[in-house]
Amino acid sequence: MSSSRDLLAALVGFDTTSRESNLQLIEFVRDYLAQFDVPCELIYNEQRNKANLFATIGPADRPGIVLSGHTDVVPVDGQPWTVAPFELSEKDGKLFGRGTADMKAYIACVLAAVPGLRAEPLRMPVHIALSYDEEIGCLGVRSLLAELEQRPVKPLLCIIGEPTELKPVLGHKGKLAMRCDVEGAACHSAYAPQGVNAIEYAAELITELGRIGSTLRAPQLHDTRFDPPFSTVQTGMISGGKALNIVPADCRFDFEVRALPAQDPLEVAQQLQQYAREQVLPRMREVNPGSDIRFRELSAYPGLATDAKSQAAQLIAQFCGSQAFTTVAFGTEGGLFDAIGIPTVVCGPGCMDQGHKPDEFVSLEQLEGCDEMLRRMTQVLGANSSRQ
Repeated sequence: MSSSRDLLAALVGFDTTSRESNLQLIEFVRDYLAQFDVPCELIYNEQRNKANLFATIGPADRPGIVLSGHTDVVPVDGQPWTVAPFELSEKDGKLFGRGTADMKAYIACVLAAVPGLRAEPLRMPVHIALSYDEEIGCLGVRSLLAELEQRPVKPLLCIIGEPTELKPVLGHKGKLAMRCDVEGAACHSAYAPQGVNAIEYAAELITELGRIGSTLRAPQLHDTRFDPPFSTVQTGMISGGKALNIVPADCRFDFEVRALPAQDPLEVAQQLQQYAREQVLPRMREVNPGSDIRFRELSAYPGLATDAKSQAAQLIAQFCGSQAFTTVAFGTEGGLFDAIGIPTVVCGPGCMDQGHKPDEFVSLEQLEGCDEMLRRMTQVLGANSSRQ
């Protein structure tokens, strides 16, 4: 019977970088679950080179607990790893490999808990949900959630095992990522006024974006549970121009909004679009009527704000033995589960400080702590448990 460490070694061995298929890992999990007579569903993407997995242990006719994790990892390209990234290695009580912290350690612990869950007569079901393409915008889980939303019985609680050092997290910010393409008109730089300088107009839009962002820092908009306690806006990428002596016809920039759960990040995008439409584009078209400014969404997910007094929060407190609820700066799929009526808590082994970095690791102590948390969950959900 495989331990969480053995299972983690197997999971790390699959290169599930978001640009690659995750099917080898998903099929490994499917076959592993079959050993314990746990059936599962695979929900494929259109190309059928990636899939979500959903499995149920226990009575499926009542609300239960979803243990959710994403199978994809970020690239290792250009990172100075000192160990093989897709091979688990151990040193000084730490397990190294891509995805160990974010978030295959949690998946390994969930799989290791399956024999115990099968042996225990459960008073409510435990569901295992594995998704793809979380790292590029929480994309894959949406088709899985569309399936769950249609079912007559919805889960009572979702636990997303992103690395929180096993501290229960009830909140995180939402995110909106946008791209702006500015189309001007080129000419020789000696006759610059005859052209429409796309870079300069893009810079004007970026400046306005910064101004909008500064308004979000107003004290009355703060939520002190978060760090920073306000919604943020930033431009992360920009490109444009061909040569210094050519007025640039094109410029593109990408920006993001990380919004407090109570705020809608679309409002920032709408304010910038209105400014572009009313203040910038008319001046561009005075010089060249073919000029344009186009916006498109790259990715988005909602924030999470689970009530600390909710049944979901109280259940996770029993499982992890702590009511020291907190928030995190990074986003998860939690807001998407919550949006279809499944209260969600984020709690998993490891620390996100290690995620996405070379020589990513999770400690053996954290792995063992997650195993213990899932053992407590199994006991609490047992039919003979007095804890209701």
